[in-house]
Amino acid sequence: MKKITLFAGLLLGLQGAAVAGSEPEAPTSLQARATALTRSISDKARLDEGQYLRVKQLNIRMLAEQEDLKTRFAADPTLLDQRLADAQGRYENDLTALLRPAQLALFQQSRTSMTALGAAPK
Repeated sequence: MKKITLFAGLLLGLQGAAVAGSEPEAPTSLQARATALTRSISDKARLDEGQYLRVKQLNIRMLAEQEDLKTRFAADPTLLDQRLADAQGRYENDLTALLRPAQLALFQQSRTSMTALGAAPK
């Protein structure tokens, strides 16, 4: 009886190790993109730690929503563009709500200088 119990415990242990080993160690592509985007925003707007975490969650939600919209509306480019624009507008409103006025000014200034229509970087 001890051998059967030991064997069953060994099998459960191996199964648990296999499941733990199959989980990805590196962040998913979506999380990696959200982290890079958040770091970029943090560098521009000088976010504190709490803001960094909230902006990262916002970025993850926004990127996931974009992926979902691209999948659902792939057959209708016009509707896809409209939905992506709506999602971008909500994202910008949420981001604006998270930033303090001075941070928002820094972020908008850096964003303007990076666009083709913006002023040349100083």
